[in-house]
Amino acid sequence: MRRFAGVIVALWASFAATAGSAQDFNALATVEPETAKVTDTGAGLSVSLTLSQPVPYRVFTLADPMRLVVDFNEVDWRGIDADTVITGNNAEAVRLGAFKAGWSRMVVDLAAPFVVDEAGMTIGDNRESQFTVALVPASEEAFRAASGAPEGATYTRKGVEGLNAPVRRQTGERDLIIVLDPGHGGIDPGAEAGTKEAPVRESDLMLLFARELKEMLLRDGGYQVVLTREDDVFVPLETRVTVARAAKADVFISIHADALAEGRATGATIYTLSEKASDLASQKLAERHDRADLLAGVDLSDQGDDIATVLMDLARMETAPRSDSLADELVISLKDELGKMYKKPRLEAGFSVLKAPDIPSVLVELGFLSNPNDLADIQNPKWREKAQRGILAALNAWRVKDAAQAQLLRQ
Repeated sequence: MRRFAGVIVALWASFAATAGSAQDFNALATVEPETAKVTDTGAGLSVSLTLSQPVPYRVFTLADPMRLVVDFNEVDWRGIDADTVITGNNAEAVRLGAFKAGWSRMVVDLAAPFVVDEAGMTIGDNRESQFTVALVPASEEAFRAASGAPEGATYTRKGVEGLNAPVRRQTGERDLIIVLDPGHGGIDPGAEAGTKEAPVRESDLMLLFARELKEMLLRDGGYQVVLTREDDVFVPLETRVTVARAAKADVFISIHADALAEGRATGATIYTLSEKASDLASQKLAERHDRADLLAGVDLSDQGDDIATVLMDLARMETAPRSDSLADELVISLKDELGKMYKKPRLEAGFSVLKAPDIPSVLVELGFLSNPNDLADIQNPKWREKAQRGILAALNAWRVKDAAQAQLLRQ
């Protein structure tokens, strides 16, 4: 066990000294579900896991909100019910999942400021490993001083070069570049339904839907398609927009299927960007999506450059009407295909993923996993095909109108 003050980073060399070479620890470790515990220890807090084998790890805390982050290279979290991990009041919630390729993440929301006092991994005779972290109370000032993500612990994605190149408006003379954004992923599963034995996660359903929609668009021709994530990994909201800009996207479509605790909301909804939400439900959804980024351990940055803000507002003067036009086409086509929509099928909210100033962007809520009928629909391949045909039809109609408007502006 090692005692630390501040950020902890346990690297490959730490294991080489005690249990052989780094190459021994490339395989995926599993966790014994009953050993996953986050427990009060008097005024402090303890985190413990039993792993099938030792793996490299790193531990650190982050502020706003206060949370403990533990990264492993790499752990399979299946079989663990995050709702039953916590005992006591010093931790408020736990999230488990993939963070990025090769890394698994555990995030513990802290009820008060704590700093890491000890952390370590002991290796048994059969190579099973006991991982523990001990936290002790601290002042808020001490907590902030000790907090921060070590190098390599924030999300990075290769292949997003060329961000300064302008996005060239389509005029109907080339393939349209579509970026599909399957909501959530990895440590952020999004809305959940089903049972403990057969859980249903929004992130899984949206990835399946986006992959199928990509194939339909490619078969139809005239489209190039990029996904913001290709598997069950966490992608921060701002990175999703960065992917779209790097791809020089003509259209950005974020795909979700959320849940509402109140009422029995049902049907698809199309969102465009507005700092003022259309209704309370829209505001809550936008806040929850943005908060998921924070809680997963990646802080949303807020660029306060006044000049940049003015330039982005000018760019949105052109893209906002184009986004509205695409949203209107989606409502028409989805209603034609599905026969029903949410009672207010066109809404606005401040979703971060819609904030690319130079790319027409919409967010499609396919339905509500909290509604049994919507859940059954989204799980039905035939229903998904209808919804995908509706999106394709909307894009086909929009691209013609948008190109005609571009030609008029040229003249």
